[in-house]
Amino acid sequence: MEEGLLKYIRNGDGKVSRIFRIGTRKSQLARIQTDSVADKLKELYPDIILEIVGMSTIGDKNLDTALSKIGEKSLFTKELENALEKNIVDLVVHSLKDLPTTLPPGFTIAAVLKRENPHDAVVLHPKNVGKSLETLSENSVIGTSSLRRAAQLKKRFPHLEFKDIRGNLNTRLKKLDEKDDFAAIILAAAGLRRMGWENRISQILEPNDCMYAVGQGALAVEVRARDTDILEMLSVLNDGDTVLRCIAERAFLRHLEGGCSVPVAVHTEMKNSQCQEEVDVPCQRVGVTTVKVDGESQDKAERLGIDLAKLLLSKGAKEILTAARQQNDAR
Repeated sequence: MEEGLLKYIRNGDGKVSRIFRIGTRKSQLARIQTDSVADKLKELYPDIILEIVGMSTIGDKNLDTALSKIGEKSLFTKELENALEKNIVDLVVHSLKDLPTTLPPGFTIAAVLKRENPHDAVVLHPKNVGKSLETLSENSVIGTSSLRRAAQLKKRFPHLEFKDIRGNLNTRLKKLDEKDDFAAIILAAAGLRRMGWENRISQILEPNDCMYAVGQGALAVEVRARDTDILEMLSVLNDGDTVLRCIAERAFLRHLEGGCSVPVAVHTEMKNSQCQEEVDVPCQRVGVTTVKVDGESQDKAERLGIDLAKLLLSKGAKEILTAARQQNDAR
């Protein structure tokens, strides 16, 4: 891509207006998510001019390798951030779970929108409709591209087998329905709902079965930190509870130095103005609650995540994560 400049348009009345370019992945789900952010901005700022720029990322192009084996931290964000750095786009919409917990210098998250259902969902092969993971027959094969999901579900449902399945939602559903390779697949409930496919959800996995990924279900808007006008414009999109929960989750993951190559999961809730976080690393599961939310709540949410990570590390999580990485590398 060539470096770009700020983009403007002259209206019929001679007024010059800036065009705000939104970067996004090209998948149908990514476009739906980006369009939803654009619609909110148009509702808040009726005169704003938006242009959506779609692009493919490393994770979109490499569909033959398990995510945990590709060896790249920014699988679904690097190309988008490159475009942001070169002024080809002015803001980028991400699924927050895809965004690394440490951003490149000069970038920041301007907004985290209200979270959709963050839990994972079971989508059954048509021949298994009416069943659940618990009632599927011995050695039934479950498709998932996530080590996190497979690690938890193997413990919870030892009679099942788990195999990798890649592709966007459309591709994975097609593989499920048109072949007999999988008895079911596991997908994020948020993505299915945003695509209008909620009727395909056979079972929502509760925390006792499978905790979700850090940031799952939330959309984040990334911008250049120097663009204070865009930061101010986007700040109204923030959802307070979602922001606190995701700050705690991302701080936890960052302190553990986790990613696609390790099975780390979380569960957070806001109860009586308190942020509660529960986390899962194989063989370790604990919970903690912060003090009451106030003006310093974002700092306290981050402290919650860090404290919980330190607690798990003190209980041997580092050794568990190291073993998980080594096992993944050996495959």
